[in-house]
Amino acid sequence: MTDAEKRITAIGLTPENRSGMQYRHVGRSGLVASAIGVGCFPFGGFVSVPDTCKVVDQALDLGINYFDTANSYGIGKSEEALGAALEGGKRQKALVATKFGNRWGDGPNDAGASRMAVINACEASLKRLKTDYIDLYQLHWPDHATPIEETLRALDDLVRAGKVRYIGCSNMFAWELLEALHASEKHGWGSFISAQDHYSLLYRDIEKRFEPFCVKYGIGMTHYFPLASGMLSGAYTRDSITPGTRQANNPNTAAWQSDRNWGVQEKLLAFARERGWTLPQMSLAWLLQRPATFTVIAGADRPEHLRENVKALDVRFTAEDLVAIDRITLVDEDRSVAPPYRQLRPEKVHEFETIQRVRAGAPSRAAH
Repeated sequence: MTDAEKRITAIGLTPENRSGMQYRHVGRSGLVASAIGVGCFPFGGFVSVPDTCKVVDQALDLGINYFDTANSYGIGKSEEALGAALEGGKRQKALVATKFGNRWGDGPNDAGASRMAVINACEASLKRLKTDYIDLYQLHWPDHATPIEETLRALDDLVRAGKVRYIGCSNMFAWELLEALHASEKHGWGSFISAQDHYSLLYRDIEKRFEPFCVKYGIGMTHYFPLASGMLSGAYTRDSITPGTRQANNPNTAAWQSDRNWGVQEKLLAFARERGWTLPQMSLAWLLQRPATFTVIAGADRPEHLRENVKALDVRFTAEDLVAIDRITLVDEDRSVAPPYRQLRPEKVHEFETIQRVRAGAPSRAAH
């Protein structure tokens, strides 16, 4: 009798998780994703197709099922590389999340979220990915030239046609996502179950309004630039970037390197080392303890990057650790609250000292 046969019971198969991977529901949906995902931006470009296959094989061996790409990554090359890597029976083990909306061609309808753009982009992505369906199809950026109802109707038709399983969004303001959720509910269409946005230990503004919104409405969150384009990778320092790395070849690297960011990064690096963690492991683990996060999608150029990333699941924070991380990272003045209300409404102020006072029970002095 095989191992699989031994696990068969009267009520189905006894589950087995040899990898130790954690899995989480995407928002309030039934879809389940690995807590560690793979950002596929470099696939087919900086990471060759053969090397992409090695990364994907390692991911699947580690129990990772979430692969995030987009039709605009390498103008289709990332999807093509991922599709090639998932051939040979591997597709069923993967949760493929891709995106549409960015410009991917020169034609007038080769961008945006019109019905024509959505359907054309989906058909093209399916061919590149060498699959019959997309697990999570995400609007990459809001298209303010197209009514959200038109976009959602097109997405719902793709779901009903079996070409898309679930839909999500990215880079929306809370009011835009709320309009989309309302339209879906009003018309009986499938609704967004996830939101992908910029979030890391160096950039925490999303906690002020959007993260609480996602918690309230059951939207699963995942985040791009979780390691701040390598600043939280610990791979380079203020004065040294290793030649040949993705950071060294990226023309946008310098945009991240403010004195403020380096000051925070250096303190975080020291904090992680004191506890026996690497900086990227701590950074990913910190995102995973946020209330709406279902996966983190750091890029991986080599299989060993994934082996290091999954160690984030072993990081355990104490309450004191989280306060210390807040002290290091919440260093900016919250200018979204008018000066008179900083004392009257402390619960609205997103700064370290004020947050600590609120947690300690500082009351709001405003009438309710």
